[in-house]
Amino acid sequence: MAATDAPPNRDALETISKQFENSSPEQILRWAASTYGSRLSLATAFGAEGCALLGMLSQIPNEAYVFNLDTGYQFRETLELRERIDDKYGITVHYVRSEETVSQMEERFGGPIYGTDPNLCCHIRKVVPLRKVVAGFDAWISAIRRDQSPARANAPIVGWDDKFQLVKINPLARWTKRDVWEYILANDVPYNPLHDQGYPSIGCAPCTRAAANSADERDGRWAGTVKTECGLHI
Repeated sequence: MAATDAPPNRDALETISKQFENSSPEQILRWAASTYGSRLSLATAFGAEGCALLGMLSQIPNEAYVFNLDTGYQFRETLELRERIDDKYGITVHYVRSEETVSQMEERFGGPIYGTDPNLCCHIRKVVPLRKVVAGFDAWISAIRRDQSPARANAPIVGWDDKFQLVKINPLARWTKRDVWEYILANDVPYNPLHDQGYPSIGCAPCTRAAANSADERDGRWAGTVKTECGLHI
């Protein structure tokens, strides 16, 4: 599916973003699919937000390349969710991996580094692979929300991503956690069963803990450290 309109230039993105402030995620996704065609990508970590976006995307004609950054450390439940998404929506989520396997990386560093240098681990397993894969696209869709953390509070709905040098689209920026779960339950969207076991946010297995009684959605990620972001959205 080719794009139907010429993609906007960087100077127009702020205006477009403001125009979408009162739009639904589905309207934003339709615009993205129409504007960028096969030059559009969507990254999902199979969190609740990402699953909701995949449910919406399945109802919209699109040619987006959907991918997951497979760090080699993901939960079994997360990997199994990929197949459930495919079964329900017919969406193939492609795995994007580091050129270096987990075993090779751990051999190079003399063991796992997620406990000693989590920023470097995230950089190798997530940031570098993302930079490589999105280099072939004009825009990428993320599932972040503004109210998830201070680092995301000012995320535009549409904006230029200086870090990865393409347009970044955040259809759920204005949504709340409640909005996400209402959509999931109303539309029978497959989601990670770990959410029902007290995991508000799910990343790599070694660095994620249950935090059922916390009001902070990022609690449980990199537990015991001050780290709250993997580096993709800051």
